[in-house]
Amino acid sequence: MAYEYAAITAAHRRLYWSLPAGQLEKSVADHARLGHELIPEIAASATATLARAVAESALLAGRLEFFDLNHAGEAQANFVLALQAAHESSDALLGAAVLAHMAFIPAFSGEAIRAEEARERLRAARAFARRGDGNAEFTAWLDAVEAEVETRFGDTRAALSLIRHAENVYGTHDQNTTPSPEWMDWFSPTRLAGFKANTLITTGHGREALATLEQVLRELPPESVKQRSVYLADAAAACALEQRPEDACSYLEQALDATRKHWYATTVERVKTVRQTLRKWDSIPAVRALDERLYDWHTTVNSVSL
Repeated sequence: MAYEYAAITAAHRRLYWSLPAGQLEKSVADHARLGHELIPEIAASATATLARAVAESALLAGRLEFFDLNHAGEAQANFVLALQAAHESSDALLGAAVLAHMAFIPAFSGEAIRAEEARERLRAARAFARRGDGNAEFTAWLDAVEAEVETRFGDTRAALSLIRHAENVYGTHDQNTTPSPEWMDWFSPTRLAGFKANTLITTGHGREALATLEQVLRELPPESVKQRSVYLADAAAACALEQRPEDACSYLEQALDATRKHWYATTVERVKTVRQTLRKWDSIPAVRALDERLYDWHTTVNSVSL
């Protein structure tokens, strides 16, 4: 039973990149709950295998709910379930991954008083990663997550230091010698560069951020549609910093085009944030055309339905 359950978990992991989140989320969340109910009923020899798969399923459900659908409350519940299952499987590294994802919720809340909550989650994640012998790639990812957290709470100096450390650590990574777990399919050197660009934008380095993002967009695999849409929105933010409103609008329209097939709430929120920075150019045709696209039926209905 445990191996059959784990096979479905692996299939969901692959489907994440090709199925719309609204269709996949319920299946993944139901699968996680089913597995959680089965853990006490299965033979002790298979508990670790089943619990590990449950933890991965609940983590994926939380990722879908938080990043794709903007359902932070449901995501938190699934992250807790994932952490409990990781405990049942004694998988410290999976526990570290869950804890790091949990840090995103207070970081994205916009509430400065939640900074310590996010940082505490990351301290716990690093402790679990050490316990689980996390490799260089995992360490670089934790650095990138912490950089995102510090960026959102205004400490960009710390964020840039973390990015530099991540780049140095990643340079020592050897996938053949110390491979990452199969479930860690959300990170790469290209995506680390995406984290870096986001921090550069926050520090006002638009030109450097745009150059980084242009390289990221060239290197990103075709199946990474959701990540591409985020980086397009970030490229728009960099253009706005450089006083290039027409180019910013072009990038934003491309980002919105990507969300038509794969809705991604994180992207739409970033598009709206960049749109706010274009207010002094409200009268130019490119911005007016962007508004027509941003507030069309598809985007508007999806935004208010989530």
